[in-house]
Amino acid sequence: MAVERLAGLSPQYLYAVRSAVVLGVILVCSRRLVSFRASRPWWSILVGVAAFAIWVAPDMLFGYRAHWLFQNALTGRAVTSLPPEVRGNWGFLAIRALGSTLIVPIAEELFWRGWLMRWWIKPDFLSVPLGAWSPSAFWLVALLFGSEHGPYWEVGVVVGVLYNWWLVRTRTLADCIVAHAVTNGALSVYVIATGMWQYWL
Repeated sequence: MAVERLAGLSPQYLYAVRSAVVLGVILVCSRRLVSFRASRPWWSILVGVAAFAIWVAPDMLFGYRAHWLFQNALTGRAVTSLPPEVRGNWGFLAIRALGSTLIVPIAEELFWRGWLMRWWIKPDFLSVPLGAWSPSAFWLVALLFGSEHGPYWEVGVVVGVLYNWWLVRTRTLADCIVAHAVTNGALSVYVIATGMWQYWL
């Protein structure tokens, strides 16, 4: 991010550069350690659709996001970081949607459920099988995953529980990646189609 600032690139190029760098690191560092072949792809897609519904349903049905529990000094506000000039740039929107759908799920699943959930059980995390059950690791990761999503923390916790459960059930990170990718892909389509930019913080 420091290099990005020094380069002085415009917002539409910054995300593309960041996405390419992260994808390169993932491919080089993780391909020998993690299988990206889902064992239950169709069920993983359904889990991802359910997570998307959980994410947007509260605002659609109840509209409580402006409450101080969800917009305060700790959580921040549900306001997009995208400048108005890039919201009509279809090239940028495509790159942002692809990054959110293809790169973010891999990076986040490697961190939250591939590493932290196992590390909490035992620091020698590679000796802990994927999907190993530990109540403290399960709930810690769900809560931290939710807190990462700022003003959407409550739906983040519920979705974190769903993804954690799916890892315990399938014991494969690839299934969680597929579910997460479907969620982010559906959310990207929803954001672009409806102009609900606040979901892209």
